Amino acid sequence: MFIQTEDTPNPATVKFIPGQKILESGTRDYASPQDTASSPLAARLFGIVGVVRVFLAEDFISVSKADDTDWSMLKPMILAALMEHLSTGQTIVKETPKANGAVQGEEDDEITLQIKELLEERVRPMVAMDGGDIVFDRFEDGIVFLRMQGACSGCPSSTATLKMGIENMLKHYIPEVVEVRPSPDF
Repeated sequence: MFIQTEDTPNPATVKFIPGQKILESGTRDYASPQDTASSPLAARLFGIVGVVRVFLAEDFISVSKADDTDWSMLKPMILAALMEHLSTGQTIVKETPKANGAVQGEEDDEITLQIKELLEERVRPMVAMDGGDIVFDRFEDGIVFLRMQGACSGCPSSTATLKMGIENMLKHYIPEVVEVRPSPDF
């Protein structure tokens, strides 16, 4: 098994690409070891000193490190844990994750549906390339609230991505959007 690694715009996060499916659909973001009851793989990665966040996607895993940890020491340990876990066919997640993104709900109005569609088609594929995900939280009073996951969570360039990228695009296509903010709940 060969696992590729890619740096992300977030210097605290590296994207690991094992060349096999990780999740059938959606994503999972684990911000602490206490969150990993549903994922033996995430729990295993949190067992490595210096790992502070684990993000699972369909075909990659993003791992974030503590500020006082060096990638030259941490990356080989993560690679070894991933190789052993994946090559022996151990469980990655115990239940099917909920798909993130544009899921139509009965309560969604036309503007919300347009926002979700733009995020799903134009934004999420781009941020996935950088090892993260941006998920719609809500739209209220002209403000779009988004959850940042994986490499996007805590990334120094995430504010620029939100303001100069996503906000400008949404305002262009949907005049009712006046601002984009990170969700304060996450």
